[in-house]
Amino acid sequence: MQFDKPATTNPIDRLKVVGKPIHRIDGELKTTGRAIYAYEWHDPNMRYAYGYPVGSAIAKGHVTSIDSVAANNAPGVLGVVTTLDVGDLQKGKLNTAKLFGGSEIQHYHQAVAVVVAETFEQARAAAHLVQVEYAPEKGRFDLRVELVNAGAPDPSTEPESSAGDFQTAFAAAPVTLDAEYTTPDQSHSMMEPHASIAAWNGDEVTIWTSSQMIDWWRTDLATTLGVDKEKVHLMSPFIGGGFGGKLFLRADAVLAAFAAKSVGRPVKVALPRPMMMNNTTHRPATIQRIRIGAEKDGRITAIAHESWSGDLLGGGPETAVMQTRLLYAGANRMTAMKLAVLDLPEGNAMRAPGEAPGLMALEIAIDEMAETLGMDPIAFRITNDTQVDPENPERPFSQRDLIGCLKLGATKFGWDEREKPATRREGDWMIGIGVAAAFRNNLVMPSGARVKLDRNGVVTVETDMTDIGTGSYTIIAQTAAEMMGVAMDKVAVHLGDSRFPVSAGSGGQFGANSATSGVYAACVKLREAVASKLGFNSADVVFDNGEARSGNRVIALAEAAGEDGLVGEDTMEWGDLTKTHQQSTFGAHFVEVGVDIATGETRIRRMLAVCAAGRILNPITARSQVIGAMTMGAGGALSEELAVDTRHGFFVNHDLAGYEVPVHADIPHQEVIFMDETDPYSSPMKAKGIGELGLCGVSAAIANAIYNATGVRVRHYPITLDKLIGGLPEVA
Repeated sequence: MQFDKPATTNPIDRLKVVGKPIHRIDGELKTTGRAIYAYEWHDPNMRYAYGYPVGSAIAKGHVTSIDSVAANNAPGVLGVVTTLDVGDLQKGKLNTAKLFGGSEIQHYHQAVAVVVAETFEQARAAAHLVQVEYAPEKGRFDLRVELVNAGAPDPSTEPESSAGDFQTAFAAAPVTLDAEYTTPDQSHSMMEPHASIAAWNGDEVTIWTSSQMIDWWRTDLATTLGVDKEKVHLMSPFIGGGFGGKLFLRADAVLAAFAAKSVGRPVKVALPRPMMMNNTTHRPATIQRIRIGAEKDGRITAIAHESWSGDLLGGGPETAVMQTRLLYAGANRMTAMKLAVLDLPEGNAMRAPGEAPGLMALEIAIDEMAETLGMDPIAFRITNDTQVDPENPERPFSQRDLIGCLKLGATKFGWDEREKPATRREGDWMIGIGVAAAFRNNLVMPSGARVKLDRNGVVTVETDMTDIGTGSYTIIAQTAAEMMGVAMDKVAVHLGDSRFPVSAGSGGQFGANSATSGVYAACVKLREAVASKLGFNSADVVFDNGEARSGNRVIALAEAAGEDGLVGEDTMEWGDLTKTHQQSTFGAHFVEVGVDIATGETRIRRMLAVCAAGRILNPITARSQVIGAMTMGAGGALSEELAVDTRHGFFVNHDLAGYEVPVHADIPHQEVIFMDETDPYSSPMKAKGIGELGLCGVSAAIANAIYNATGVRVRHYPITLDKLIGGLPEVA
């Protein structure tokens, strides 16, 4: 099915099932421990072995030799596969870093061997006996140093995007801001480790893994193994968190496949937490410069956002300037990015790549500019709202209610009670309130599904779509139930299997809208099949209460299916509506904090997110996405930072003891409000993504609240007490 015209009235609009607060259909499996995750998969007919990875002890150079004799002779060991054994392998298209094979070392903890044994403990013990000799090379590990060494050319000479004449307008503006902001390297730190089980049957391999994108992994794994894609079968029915870290093929799947081939048995491989931090991907650090020029009445006349980040050779920059192209009005504008080559682990997608770190800077700058102008921060944002793409005014937004989000949030949160900076006290606590706009582009991807109707009237959905804790099972079931006119208990959903039609997968906030649209398309085919078999006119047939109705005829779907059943299969493809209308999601985050006057300790007291993201398919699962994102934003603001050892090139705090993510005690009451809207330009579901919007802007709202509480402006994340305490005695 091609979606190339705005959606009109369709069966989803009945909203008998879609849009209802239905609890997760997979919830019982997860809460009772019966959901099977990658490493837990168990077939009693299989005799599993266990692989333990060996990571490189250097960050750059070459492996000169590997001595695995001692490891091979250790108790229980079945074999050792080394990077030199397999030799140079063809790298998949979606990885910057190579995962295994050959002598070159691109980053610390790159996999150089996997030890296979009868038990996990035996494999782990033997892995320490593998002796690897290296020829180290000088690496580049410090972002700012590399920018200086490169001469740090001003990227404004070659902007990524521009409109008007920024330099002239900024020089002429009566009120200006020119400030630098930094965000650190961050880790996905999902609960479930990267884990895979591989089993070969002749020249075919089956992989049980934890993957957000089944077809991407399958394609790149086939390339790496040098086999036909049809010989690779991937399964990932449940995923214990990904946040972008499981978008692309990872070393655990590659190591498991080679290990299983070597020992002739199924092999389980899970990356230890330190290797999750250093072997896989992370959100790269950024150095951002923001310049804003405005008239005294608050209208922005010039805005520029430049960002510097680092990645391995062949990688790309963190796209932290993207939101600045679209969020606020201003005739004269420029955005630019510069990449420094670093020999750190690969920098790549982490929840809301681009907008998350970009808004951490932009939304502080907006607050600073409002203060310089003597304007209320919300009033300043409203003054500079735009209903068209600022770089292409001929292209309007399909839906944009940022003003509504800000106004409703202000009323609900009690913004009028906000006081001047460093004036509100409760005992030893300084209290402040902050706000930030939320923005994330609406993305869609082609997505396919197969829908079956059987003789019992049960509708079964098959698609390789994944559920990373987002509620995919449930909203897909709701879509099928709505389209086919059946109750939820008459729908079965099977996900995460490469034998099923290729879906959008889970990532980029495109999963829910795209995957449900794919199911919509497949259900249209199934509806047509039912109508054709019954001799109904497919244009006027009504599906409701487990029946198909046309005129005076009413026939149960179970009867229509017959003994052989009926099948509908299709893929939702996307036209070029984004060329005529900019599709984005919007929101506003409000945060209240308390800062201890003596220690500088910050405590979040309450949080509110107001989101405008099209039709909300399920308010329970959508709220869960947003509060989880708000929690991640709290970590980004206050504690999360991968500390780089700039001598040896690795992340020092590579575990959950040293890399501090929020815990229950850090997160207070969270409230989420969804604006009532639909976007017919987005999809037949008239929905948009929500999971990343909930993160975008949160950290800046916390930073702005801290400033309101203390009068101390911090532009460098995370906002730890050492960055506050120097200014607190004066405030006290």
